[in-house]
Amino acid sequence: MILFFGRTDDPPLTRAISAARDADLRHLVIDQARTARYDLVVGTDALDARLTVEGMRVPLGDVSAVYARPLEPPADGDPAARARAAAFQEWFVGWLDTTPAVVVSRPGAMESNSSKPYQAQLIGRSGFAVPETLVSDAPDEILAFRARHGRIIYKSVSGIRSIVREFTDADESRLALVRGLPTQFQAYVPGQDVRVHVVGEDTYAAAVDSDAIDYRYADQGGESVRLAPYDLPPDTARRCVELAASLGLPLAGIDLRRTPDGAWVCFEVNPMPAYSYYEAHTGLPISSALVAYLDGRRAAAPVGV
Repeated sequence: MILFFGRTDDPPLTRAISAARDADLRHLVIDQARTARYDLVVGTDALDARLTVEGMRVPLGDVSAVYARPLEPPADGDPAARARAAAFQEWFVGWLDTTPAVVVSRPGAMESNSSKPYQAQLIGRSGFAVPETLVSDAPDEILAFRARHGRIIYKSVSGIRSIVREFTDADESRLALVRGLPTQFQAYVPGQDVRVHVVGEDTYAAAVDSDAIDYRYADQGGESVRLAPYDLPPDTARRCVELAASLGLPLAGIDLRRTPDGAWVCFEVNPMPAYSYYEAHTGLPISSALVAYLDGRRAAAPVGV
């Protein structure tokens, strides 16, 4: 049996559930909005625990695979229900790191994304080029870094999602605000963005056509974004698969940029990618590939590998 864990208003989760239904796979949805109503019985061996979900009793030993996208649970409900839901989530997320079932992805593997500088070092070891980076709260260092590279961008150091922005002359006037708040600065890399989703040993690449510094928020600046399937070179696809595997991630979203001279630069690896956005705009069959992986099968129509 495949378990889906997360919120049923989360598009990546709902697309995967729909793909499992279409493939007629035996599965169960653990909805974070309803976990206060579920029962979890743990015996002397926690791995032999039993779930009761919507009247269905499932020994966790019968679970062969899990797709987990734990988000913040709903904040409404009475305090007792919230406490019960929080306890359920804490135990279940802990179980994901210990179960012998296939898990996409284990919480421990996702920790590499908690520090962007640390993850950048892991990416560099994989053979991908990474932009020259400065983490600093010293205005003089930041100005010298900008003088050396001409154009630089900045973003948060942590794994918390932030908007990538270009450092401009206007930012210099408020640079003192960075004191006590180390921020990551990187040399600007020209070229075309390519988002690669790795599912097991297959890759699904989408080219991004946008003038925005951070195309995810292009609409905030009145700019457009166009996505299209991209034929990734085999050696780059292979390197993406190896990078995801080295991080212990069966599913990963890898942000690449192809420079004008044909080189590839890697910015980040998202361990819990919102692949549904790219699937909806390109038709790449990522959700089908994901459930095929969870079911122990290779995708029927791999792209790029």
